Amino acid sequence: MTSPEPQSPAPQPPEPQSKDRVYRSAPAIAGGVLLLAIAGWLGIDAVTSGDGRTPWMALAVLLLVVPLVVAFTLRPAVYAGEDRLRIRNPFRVIVLPWGRIASLKSAYTNEVLTESGAKYQLWAVPVSLRARKKAARREMRATAQARREMGRDEGRGSALGMRAGLGGGLGGGPMSDGPVRADTDRIMDELRGLHEARHRAETAQGEVTVRWAYEVVGPAVAGALLVLILVMVG
Repeated sequence: MTSPEPQSPAPQPPEPQSKDRVYRSAPAIAGGVLLLAIAGWLGIDAVTSGDGRTPWMALAVLLLVVPLVVAFTLRPAVYAGEDRLRIRNPFRVIVLPWGRIASLKSAYTNEVLTESGAKYQLWAVPVSLRARKKAARREMRATAQARREMGRDEGRGSALGMRAGLGGGLGGGPMSDGPVRADTDRIMDELRGLHEARHRAETAQGEVTVRWAYEVVGPAVAGALLVLILVMVG
């Protein structure tokens, strides 16, 4: 009697990959929801209570306006993964492997530059000069507070020397957390860190792909044509 052959172990499921980091603009989302609510309220009122061509014009305007509002407020997002950066802008989706990115720039807009010289704006990470000024003021206050604490420590004499000998000093003061940065500048710092860590990885190579968002462009163009036809018909 032959002994039964040993069964091979069941294949293990693949380890789950880390999820992408998602960056979006909270003020833009809030503004988009408000604009959609206003457009819906006015459009539904015109459709239900309007006379003649008014309901049709209201529907055409809604078909034009709603996709544009969604495109510029709710749609923009940046997905940062281990191997690539995916940018969802109002009318395009750009997928950039980390190995194809040359740099990430921050000036009046946040942009990604590829090795071929192409430039893509990050709509979901807008630059706020006001936020930068607020961060600079917080940094100045933190620096001033750290200097005041340093002056008090110097007046303590031997106590300061004991702290320095134990590795203390300013390391535990307000400046230990690093400079104060605006939210969008902090996001760009995180993206630069991912690029620096992953741009040489084998899995982070490939081609840049750009796809038009026809699900946004199509309805908007149709709405614009309907509005034009209704205006020409009179």
